Amino acid sequence: MKKAFPILLFAMALCLGCRPAWTAKERQIIRTSDSLMYVTTLPQDSAILRTPSVDLGKKELESEELATLLAKMLHTVTDPSEDGVGIAAPQVGINRRIVMVQRFDKPGEPFEGYVNIRVDSLAGELVLGREGCLSVPGMRGLVKRHSRIGISYTDLTTYERVSEEVEGFTAVIFQHECDHLDGILYIDKADSLFVSD
Repeated sequence: MKKAFPILLFAMALCLGCRPAWTAKERQIIRTSDSLMYVTTLPQDSAILRTPSVDLGKKELESEELATLLAKMLHTVTDPSEDGVGIAAPQVGINRRIVMVQRFDKPGEPFEGYVNIRVDSLAGELVLGREGCLSVPGMRGLVKRHSRIGISYTDLTTYERVSEEVEGFTAVIFQHECDHLDGILYIDKADSLFVSD
């Protein structure tokens, strides 16, 4: 037993940096949902929406599940029934650091997926703006967000970390979606809330 203890400690130390593989529940959500995924909402799905999300490891980054999830998240956020400008993985029941954001700062205003994303810096003035959320239907709020941010994420081609600065409305979308990954909703930060028209 004394010899096994140091080996066990070594194995545990190695696993501290491990990221969990796709869970059976995550695989089921990804594989069995149609292209329009169920969107988690308050109050019934608050446990999912309030749980901080975790990174994906290289195995998950290279998986068919990730490609399928990104495609389904894109279809969900752009469907006329949702008509959003961004969506985070917890909003489709998966607590992973994945977002889909419309890039109003790029030609053609494309939607792009970001994995293992983080907001690294907040800069520029705080601007009060109107926000809504697919997970809080029927409501809107006024929220102060920074006009310029720094983000980093894992590139899905090279698997390297990439950093960039984002400004304007796209920076607001990134802040909103990355808050979801930390279990935070815009209603937690809103100066005021009101029923949407």
